[in-house]
Amino acid sequence: MADNIIPSFKASDLVIQLSSSLKRKPDEFDYGAVFTDHMLTIEWSETEGWQAPVIKPFENLSLHPACSALHYSVQLFEGMKAYRGDDNQLRLFRPTLNMSRMSNSAKRACLPAFDQSEFLECIRQLIEVEQEWVPRSDSVSLYIRPTFIGTEPSLAIMKPGHALLYVILCQVCPYFNTETQAVSLWADPKFTRAWKGGTGDCKMGGNYGGALFAQYEAEDYGCQQVLWLYGEDHQITEAGTMNIFLYWINEDGEEELATPPLDGIILPGITRQSVLELTRKWGEFEVKERYLTMAQLCSAIKQQRVKEMFGSGTACMICPIGHIVYQEENLHIPSQDKNSQLTSRISKELSDIQYGRTPSEWTYLV
Repeated sequence: MADNIIPSFKASDLVIQLSSSLKRKPDEFDYGAVFTDHMLTIEWSETEGWQAPVIKPFENLSLHPACSALHYSVQLFEGMKAYRGDDNQLRLFRPTLNMSRMSNSAKRACLPAFDQSEFLECIRQLIEVEQEWVPRSDSVSLYIRPTFIGTEPSLAIMKPGHALLYVILCQVCPYFNTETQAVSLWADPKFTRAWKGGTGDCKMGGNYGGALFAQYEAEDYGCQQVLWLYGEDHQITEAGTMNIFLYWINEDGEEELATPPLDGIILPGITRQSVLELTRKWGEFEVKERYLTMAQLCSAIKQQRVKEMFGSGTACMICPIGHIVYQEENLHIPSQDKNSQLTSRISKELSDIQYGRTPSEWTYLV
């Protein structure tokens, strides 16, 4: 490596340029549409390495028309949240896992490596600057969107020699209103979210943009999300943008919480990992990462062995699933029956950790 190449940026070099005009914080807003006053940007080039990180007023990006992120999807992102506890302390939930996943996605996208702890400290300082944007509510939070794009000004398909790492923040309300009804899913094997050897285990924009057509077809069938299937045996993989869990009595008569394994087509969700670790700690039932097929689910529903089904993710946290439309049949999931309490229990325990009501090493103080 040449002497003038900077292998990683340092949070100690962070430059803060405060806005002279602050926005009014709205009382009502659409999900992901109201952004804070500042953003974090860090530029990289193959010739000079990483530049000093900058917190500056929120503004549009200026990109070359041949930018590799626009043409070849050389880009990725992360999703995190900042929570304001009853003690007024701001907390992040397991952000080191987000940094690790983002680093893995960057490697897959041929984008440069970065120091995860230095980047997390830069994010912490951005949130500190924008702390008044973190809602005083346990139903609204501040969403954090770290983004990494290739900015190579060339139409050649190549590893980018220029890149931009940046972070924007916005207030968000619950992604789904699950207080009144559980989410409905549409399952059709003609659409596939990811495949072996692909990038389904990375948080890349192409995984989401490519899912829009199926999402709108699901809405045409009266459903809110897609239940993504894979393979000839119609393996259950994910629900919309969520990891999926099935709480049931399995084929061996055991009470079990199951979720598909991380085999390359499943996104390694932070909430997913937390649910697994939390329920394993309880030791009350079997908790397994295993393959699940629609045939197994249909059989279990008919035999009344399904207790609950739910999705997990940063946007929704824990989201009960009420029914699935599959092969012209409406499959009822008893996720909100009176004897089904697991979904609400997990949701409460995670929420109590995120908002500081339950002390935990999973939280990171801002």
